[in-house]
Amino acid sequence: MRRVALVLLAAGVALECAPARQIGPHAMMPDPVNMVPLRARTIYRDMGLMVDTSRLPFVASVRFLAGPTPDSTLLLFAMSLANRSLNFRRDSSDLAADYHVELTLRRDTALVRQVLRDEKVRVGSMPETMRRDESIIFQQLLIVPPGIYSVNVVVRDRTSPAYASFQMLDTVPQFAATGLGWPMPVYEGTGRTRRGALPQLVANPRGTTAYGDWVRFYVEGYGLARGTRVAARVTDLDSVELWHDTLTLGEGPLASVQFAIKPGVLPVGRAEFQAQAVGGAARVTAPLLVTFSDLWAVNRFDQTVDLLRYFARQDLVAKLKAAARDQRAAAWHEFYVASDPTPATPQNEPLDRYFHRIEVANQRYVEPKTQGWKTDRGEVYITLGEPDQAFEVPGKMVPGLRWEYASYKTTLSFRDDEGLGQYHLTAESRADYEHVLAQVRTGP
Repeated sequence: MRRVALVLLAAGVALECAPARQIGPHAMMPDPVNMVPLRARTIYRDMGLMVDTSRLPFVASVRFLAGPTPDSTLLLFAMSLANRSLNFRRDSSDLAADYHVELTLRRDTALVRQVLRDEKVRVGSMPETMRRDESIIFQQLLIVPPGIYSVNVVVRDRTSPAYASFQMLDTVPQFAATGLGWPMPVYEGTGRTRRGALPQLVANPRGTTAYGDWVRFYVEGYGLARGTRVAARVTDLDSVELWHDTLTLGEGPLASVQFAIKPGVLPVGRAEFQAQAVGGAARVTAPLLVTFSDLWAVNRFDQTVDLLRYFARQDLVAKLKAAARDQRAAAWHEFYVASDPTPATPQNEPLDRYFHRIEVANQRYVEPKTQGWKTDRGEVYITLGEPDQAFEVPGKMVPGLRWEYASYKTTLSFRDDEGLGQYHLTAESRADYEHVLAQVRTGP
């Protein structure tokens, strides 16, 4: 389970500063890469989230519920950070890091609200400081009038130069006396029973879940008749329905439901959660993303299949390619189960290792106009791993590289024939590589 340090804040007053709590599976990977890879950053921004991938990476969201009065709205700002982004130091028997958050809302040039908070994160061991998943969730609840705002967030590490910021325009809606509120992705919590109360929820800032985790959405109903049924469904980007369910609201001027989607039901990729009161006209929606892990994201199912081009179990990948649109969720579940040699653990270790190598290849082997994982060097690294030795081969006209794999008793040569920093396996080495790869995939 993933342990997340949580800070809950509302209207400028700390509601709760909870200890680390369990919220989902976590796979630790030691290499120094950002919590938000390039591909994920693009997808998160397409989902309307606030993303900075600089020295202090974060992903944040702004979501809304009905305020205590008709002319007010409850704004929930939620931000996720990774431990490894902060500078930890020894503090008594623990390791601690301090960070500062500035949240500002402006209408035109007028300052409406500003929140300045200093927060501390404590962990018990050095490995915890190196976590690069969503290990910290910061929340801030504000009551503001409806309207168009410029929302600006600044995050600083208080003991290092690490700094990040993001600014965007957002419309704070006005909720009608009768209807549904916006769906809110959450990890846990009980919500609320009246508009003047503050919801006790742990938000999912990215609207994202790793495949194999539960997916939960909190939906409020305002002024609806007792027993009103709320129908929900999830569709992919091609409008194919992936899941549906119907729940009944309780009584009272504010009632809520939480939809929970079981692990393995949704395939990897972007989706949309939709909710509608049965017999009502208005439909409310929220973006959703199912990922391989906290550290990788794709938009569509076909992108998933493309990323698996080097995966060892190509027999399973072929079944994914052949799956009809309405069978993709089932096909992905079958692939995930069949490719996991240790189902007792919460992770699929071969997939984690595979996508970790893709990330490393994207950092090390990027070439002009080509992502690192799609280069020859990236392909070899992803499938065979780190070479035992790597050498530059001097040449007056054609620079080259040589990688030696002692366990495979082979040496592979790369040449930059055009002198443009584009290294390709020589014809002989390509043949040797294909021979070794066939042995690796078929086993001894």
